[in-house]
Amino acid sequence: MTRSSHSNTSTGWREWVSLPELGVDWIKAKIDTGARTSSLHAFDIEEFRRDGEDWVRFAVRPWQESQADAVTHECPVHDRRAVRSSSGHAEDRLVVMLRMRLVGQDVHGEVTLTNRDEMGFRMLIGRQVLRRGFIVDPAKSFLGGRAPREARRRNRGRS
Repeated sequence: MTRSSHSNTSTGWREWVSLPELGVDWIKAKIDTGARTSSLHAFDIEEFRRDGEDWVRFAVRPWQESQADAVTHECPVHDRRAVRSSSGHAEDRLVVMLRMRLVGQDVHGEVTLTNRDEMGFRMLIGRQVLRRGFIVDPAKSFLGGRAPREARRRNRGRS
């Protein structure tokens, strides 16, 4: 097993995460040790071929309860897999590889794309990312720091 350079970085049960490849500086994520793979709220998901490879175009709304600041991104499809939600519903999802910044650490990991409009968080961070040296303290929140006040206001959710 390869040790991470940021071994034993503490994270709370919810954190502000950055998705630099998407141009998303702030998105509130739930740290979910019950989820194997991370998940991102995406809509207008469209598969296409580029140079003989499977690609996906999708849009992301970083703020809870808001249509503002949606961004569109294109990237190669990494995988497809059936994912069972916490409610027991199985769904086929596309998997992409994304770089994310979590509590000051850059991590690259698998992220499934799904509509999370009905969920409290736009993103879940799962075990595949967390096992790279993160320790979850379920009694804490935002150990990586709070987003700026303007971002928290735009999010409209509890911060």
